[in-house]
Amino acid sequence: MGIFAAVGVLLPFPYYYWLWTNPQAWVNLCGKDKDPSKVMAYVSHFLKLLQFISLFSVSTLSWPPPLYFWPLFGFGQFLNFSLIAIPLVLFMLNLMLISGYLYRDTRYPEVYQLLGEAGTYYGVRFGKNVPWVTEFPFGVIRDPQYVGSVMSLFACLSWVPFHYILLWTLGYVFIIRMESKEDPATRAKPIS
Repeated sequence: MGIFAAVGVLLPFPYYYWLWTNPQAWVNLCGKDKDPSKVMAYVSHFLKLLQFISLFSVSTLSWPPPLYFWPLFGFGQFLNFSLIAIPLVLFMLNLMLISGYLYRDTRYPEVYQLLGEAGTYYGVRFGKNVPWVTEFPFGVIRDPQYVGSVMSLFACLSWVPFHYILLWTLGYVFIIRMESKEDPATRAKPIS
């Protein structure tokens, strides 16, 4: 296992752990003028880029992908981005069957729209009032964004060695467990 690729795959998880366990320190670090959720989003996107580069560095890409790729990746992306899973998966399957493995980006940022930036990027931990979301997929699947990400990772098994996907998945399992044990008393107080 390439140590740099493994470190790259795990890179965001210590950051998320630190933010979850030290929200007041992050709010203080961001100061009055910066939204802690927005700053977290910027840092998270950069770490996600490094994570993808790490995964890509150990990948062996080939075309066409195996048949299991399309439903796993399609449904995984739906859980992350779209509220219209069945039409999306059917659309992707039709494209695959009719056009021979064509792929068109048909994601809709619905989950992000449901949660908002503050809901996606620990706004509750940073002292923001974020309403609880029960609309599908949140009322049906626990942690749909993580489940969708894991499904999308497993869709790439033909390209990426299993141990890197397992590491990334274990990172998500760690974060899911950590987030499920939130103590509201440890939330940050907004800077006034």
